[in-house]
Amino acid sequence: MDRTKAKIGVFGIGLAAYWPQFEGLKESLEGYQSEIETRLREMGATVASAGLVDTAPAAQAAGDFFAQENVDLIVCYVGTYATSSQVLPAVQRRRAPVLILNLQPQAALDYPNVDTGKWLEMCCACCVPEISNAFARSRITFNVVSGLLRPAEGHANQYYERAWREIKEWIQAASVMRELNYSRIGFLGHTYPGMLDMYSDFTMHHAQLGTHIEVLEMDDLDTRVNAVGDAEIDAKIAEIREVFEIAEPGRDRISMPVTEEGLRWSAQVACGLDRLVRDFNLDGLTYYYRGWDGNRFEELGASLIVGNSLLTARGVPASGEGDLKTCIAMFIMDRLNAGGSYTEFYAMDFNEDFVLMGHDGPGHIAISDKKPLLRGLGLYHGKRGYGISVEFSVKTGPITILGMTQTADGRLKMLAAEGESIPGPTMQIGNTNSRLKFGLDPASFMNAWCEHGPTHHCALGIGHQVSKIRKLARLLDIELVVVGG
Repeated sequence: MDRTKAKIGVFGIGLAAYWPQFEGLKESLEGYQSEIETRLREMGATVASAGLVDTAPAAQAAGDFFAQENVDLIVCYVGTYATSSQVLPAVQRRRAPVLILNLQPQAALDYPNVDTGKWLEMCCACCVPEISNAFARSRITFNVVSGLLRPAEGHANQYYERAWREIKEWIQAASVMRELNYSRIGFLGHTYPGMLDMYSDFTMHHAQLGTHIEVLEMDDLDTRVNAVGDAEIDAKIAEIREVFEIAEPGRDRISMPVTEEGLRWSAQVACGLDRLVRDFNLDGLTYYYRGWDGNRFEELGASLIVGNSLLTARGVPASGEGDLKTCIAMFIMDRLNAGGSYTEFYAMDFNEDFVLMGHDGPGHIAISDKKPLLRGLGLYHGKRGYGISVEFSVKTGPITILGMTQTADGRLKMLAAEGESIPGPTMQIGNTNSRLKFGLDPASFMNAWCEHGPTHHCALGIGHQVSKIRKLARLLDIELVVVGG
């Protein structure tokens, strides 16, 4: 089973009474539907087609087919008018979200010369309100894309481009939803003590996302780290040297040199993390463990940053401090090809009107503005242990932050904002940190963001992603608030 490609159920609709009345109408609509299915496959979807549905019994059969195929999204192509009673049964069995395609084959009718048959071939808009009403009253999640099926000349072509851009984003959102539904996120250790915003219910994640949470012990990691051999460590050191620059000690009093011994230990732990991910088939990892007095688990907990940064860069997001909800946000951003680096609010700059954001621990080094640095630290502020940390800024240009929080009634909730990563000096303290400008000034932005009860972490990604995130939130039936946009 491919967990990365959305499985799309497709059916076209029309009225069987038309076929004997207007020769060639059914065949034309079937041709248009075939074009749509081809485009969806080209977008990376797996298509399960129920063909052209023109009666209530055929709609029931289509519904059974979509349930059997376990589709992620049902696409209803409106070819011409059809009664809602012969559409609703097709989406009731599986009860997946529905995308209604109101795609006209031509930009306009040739009004003086058109006949009834040709008008019916263009009559897709007629029943879209009717079936929308039926879906809404039946509590079926649906969305409508209206526009042109094919390119057009001049002004009208924007409706072709916009419609197919929207459709592509829906397919991308459905693919992310599918990956979430089948994902396995490891929870290693426990949440940082006292951070009440980050505590969450594993059952809630299973129920609302379909995500499996695999509870892991430090012993699971320790066993695998101990099993790593010299050749494996040497290969990992070579990988680390290729990916990172080694920083000299900075002016920060906790800054230390990166020693060969420290680098080798970080590489060994990174190899153990690779084994942990492989053995438990993990798609993400959230972790924290305090340890005590330099014991074995403290040494492990303090040495995860390098390995988890490498994991995050290759699509296995790793969030520190046991923040499961932000790991999910990072997963979403990564699957949108935006990165998704573990981030919190550092400070506000009122001279240049930006927010400084970053975090200690792992980052998504694939979206770094240049080769990321490894910096030795004599201690981790607020945590036990010492070791090697990662320092970089996110690429300059458009960015999106995505937070995952939960409401008082136990529902997951997303917050997002678009902005820009701007150039300029940042702190050299062994942490990720970036200068971010949003649509609001720093004080107004912080006020607006905090109104919605966020966690203090979020996922920072490149590009403007809110349009896709809106669609994903709609498919998942999760509330989304866009701040400053």
